[in-house]
Formats: sequence, structure tokens, C-alpha cells
Amino acid sequence: MIEYTVIYERGQTNWGAYVPDLPGCVSIGDTLAEVQENIKEAIELYLEVLKEDGKSIPEPSTEVSKVAVTI
Repeated sequence: MIEYTVIYERGQTNWGAYVPDLPGCVSIGDTLAEVQENIKEAIELYLEVLKEDGKSIPEPSTEVSKVAVTI
């Protein structure tokens, strides 16, 4: 099993998601739950295509954290 960082962004009418370690691996959905399922499928397909093309699977290297600031 391999785990990649996924960034979720809420738009005005839907949700988007992308995987920084997998360039071009993106998805959208009407809800957060939908985009979470969609990006999982997108990652699986992305990795499958890499394997079929004989390319290496990128190691996860992106870290995410939140920073609290006083305003």
C-alpha cells in the first residue's frame, strides 16, 4: 500500500482534488465525499498507466500541515 497527499479545494459549486506527487492527477465532484472517491480512482488509474508504460511509481514526498496565526 502507498499513500499520497491529496489537496481538496471547495469551489462555488463543487469540490476539486489534486495529488502534488502525481502531476496531472486531478478530479472533481459535487461533494467532498464524491471527490474523495473520484481522486482515489484517479490515483489508481494513474499508477496503473505508469506500470503499463514501464515507468516507476513515484514515492510520496509531499507533506501537509496547518499553521495557526493570530489576526
